[in-house]
Amino acid sequence: MPPVAPPPVLTPDLLNSIREHPDLPPQTWYIIAATTLTILNRPDEIPRIYEHAATSDPRSTSSRSEQLTILRRMREALIKTSAVGGVPKIINSLLALKKVSPPDLQDSPSTQSPTERRNDFSDDPSRIEQRGRDFFGKVYGKVADRVLSQMDNSGTEDLGLVARLMYSHILSNTLVLSAADTSFVMIAALIPQDVNPQLKGHLKGAMNGGATLEQVRAVRQVAIQICQGAGMTRLEDSAVAGWGWREDVASI
Repeated sequence: MPPVAPPPVLTPDLLNSIREHPDLPPQTWYIIAATTLTILNRPDEIPRIYEHAATSDPRSTSSRSEQLTILRRMREALIKTSAVGGVPKIINSLLALKKVSPPDLQDSPSTQSPTERRNDFSDDPSRIEQRGRDFFGKVYGKVADRVLSQMDNSGTEDLGLVARLMYSHILSNTLVLSAADTSFVMIAALIPQDVNPQLKGHLKGAMNGGATLEQVRAVRQVAIQICQGAGMTRLEDSAVAGWGWREDVASI
């Protein structure tokens, strides 16, 4: 027998409340929702997010342009999610998104990606690494050196190398998603994973990247709402296992 489809997380009421949240910046609700649901291992929800976001008339030129923007922002959000959520779930979500992407709105390998990441491999490596260090410094502010040193001295310097690679080649690229957008994606990806130490840095990092306090709190609220819709709850301190958070989700 084929597997039974799980009940939807994004009910019509939840979708509408996310999309119409007054404090979310424009064009962010769908990247936040896609990121959170990807980490929750619900790639089946990704097509519905795109279809709900792309509600304009698909026959008009302006609408096709808007749909392409939505798709590219969703794809880039998922690519950046890999920095904190791993690649397997990203593959599943990107392939689910492709199934509902019109062929003329897919970026072919034979053409240049809007992120232009391919150029990183022919560019001066020191320039790309410096871009990553600058971005890392912008996110973590005055504690950036301490955070990086902590990773370098974690017992293997390779942890610091992983951070440098991710920031240089993945996160610091802002051709599709801005610095603030990138932090929103990190927040949405970290909340379902119950990793407050890392979440705290990106809540502050979003403001360092230009977001307002109200916007950061709205992103946090939306991600939590989606997690709760998937069944996550605050676990009892005595719980050995469960689906939820071991402590209250970090705030700012």
